[in-house]
Amino acid sequence: MKIDAHLASYTAHDREVEIAFFGGTFTGLPTKIQEKYLSIAKPYVESGAVSGIRISTRPDYIDEENLGLLKYFGVDTIELGAQSLDDEVLLRCNRGHTAGDVCNASEMIIRFGFTLGLQMMIGLPGDSPQKSMATAQKIIALGAKETRIYPCLIISDTELAREYAKGLYTPYDLEVAIRLSAELVLMFEKDEVKVIRLGLHRSEELQAGAMIAGPYHNSFKELVMTEIWNRIFVSGMNEMHSETIHLHVKPSELNYAVGYQAKNKNMLLNKFRQVKFSGDTNIVGRDFYVNTF
Repeated sequence: MKIDAHLASYTAHDREVEIAFFGGTFTGLPTKIQEKYLSIAKPYVESGAVSGIRISTRPDYIDEENLGLLKYFGVDTIELGAQSLDDEVLLRCNRGHTAGDVCNASEMIIRFGFTLGLQMMIGLPGDSPQKSMATAQKIIALGAKETRIYPCLIISDTELAREYAKGLYTPYDLEVAIRLSAELVLMFEKDEVKVIRLGLHRSEELQAGAMIAGPYHNSFKELVMTEIWNRIFVSGMNEMHSETIHLHVKPSELNYAVGYQAKNKNMLLNKFRQVKFSGDTNIVGRDFYVNTF
């Protein structure tokens, strides 16, 4: 079985592994099909082989009967494809649900004791950076513990592709998407909402040329984190007057601090003659300190 094969591939004893049912509207499946899949996953949770089960679905496919079934089979996290919490954007995109549907579904999910995740998409038709920021604020207010941020892309043979061809829709360029995503990440982090995905996964479809336009990049997360560190350095290094600096950051933040294609290091080299970076396990978050050498 694929689950056993994947579990066998992990060697770390402190790993945290979940079984996830993604790629569709799970609660829109016939009940018998849901039960079939979940009955396969449940024993792995009960044995401790995996830490939990998560599913993704639409906000208008949630009701108390659905949630009772999911709870019985050990699901602990439910992600909703909210995409936006602006009714004008949802209507423009023909999403088939309203912001009110998201609010109602979120309330039920939390009341039943599940962890709530709300996914959002930036740059949708009718969207704006201000509307995306408002959506993020509502996601926080609804009690989501997790989110994913995806940029809207134009895929061939879709209604959006036809609108794009007619000049009725213009996607964000990459820099706009990076800057906006950086703002959203900082907002979510401030309220302890975990951003578990930035940008779309690389897929055979995208690599084969299905994407016509939009802010796609294989290293979208790294670009966003580079932007965040760039802001930190720009605001925090103005008072430094030395020819050489040695920056110490959390090891897991080291690559982002240096920046995609060394963007941040090169920026600092415009001010300082030499710049070094090192990881320090005593540092928390995005704190840093500087030595001269």
